[in-house]
Amino acid sequence: MNDDVRNIVLGVLAAGISATLGWLARTYLWRRRLRRKQRFLGLPENAEAVLVVNRDPAAAEPAVHRFDVFALVELSALIKDCGAHAQLVTQDTAQPGFGERTEFCVGGPGSNRRMAAHMSAMLPGVRINVDAEPGPDRGAFQVGSERYRLEAGRTEYVLLARLTDSQNPKARPVFLFCGQRAITNQAATRYLARNHERLTRKYGTGSFVLLLKVVNSQAYGADVVELVADVTRAAQEALPAPSTRASRRAS
Repeated sequence: MNDDVRNIVLGVLAAGISATLGWLARTYLWRRRLRRKQRFLGLPENAEAVLVVNRDPAAAEPAVHRFDVFALVELSALIKDCGAHAQLVTQDTAQPGFGERTEFCVGGPGSNRRMAAHMSAMLPGVRINVDAEPGPDRGAFQVGSERYRLEAGRTEYVLLARLTDSQNPKARPVFLFCGQRAITNQAATRYLARNHERLTRKYGTGSFVLLLKVVNSQAYGADVVELVADVTRAAQEALPAPSTRASRRAS
């Protein structure tokens, strides 16, 4: 074997080894990101997740708003990426207890009984105005002492929460997407899909409650979302009882 042939063979071998090492490194990083994603979402390989869909309160017959359908599509893609399986159930269907399966619950308490139950049990510091009568506080959020009013199509709010049972480390999480309008539910699911790696770095597998603002949805749809605040502590602490003087003024 002359020097030229030897150099060619060595070059091919070096290229093959480099390609193999590169492929192994990419595979390792991809698997590590996948494992982090699965842990954050509570979705190991072949796990089952529950998608709880709300009803469209504006429809005469039982129906799902199209933006809530888009939200379910976003969540289904996340679940599939983890190698897990999704079961779709309606908000009025009886469900197993908290923590048995990862749950994604979409819609406000006025259109989703399951959401209302979760918020009553785990987010006592949140109140949502579900009155049907028009008014400046219709659909408004109260989180602790702060109030966030709805300006339809301009400024709308949504809560994105990941809640776990601190007493049971093996319990699966429940994710809440509770918005003032259906388009904000979709915005929250898209925010989770785009930012799950950053949320994993910050919160790990713990609980959090984020207040998001959807900006100018009439022009930008569900794409422009801003983080207003981490309201975990305020949402999980009971609201203070109104004073006697304030109660008398209100009456």
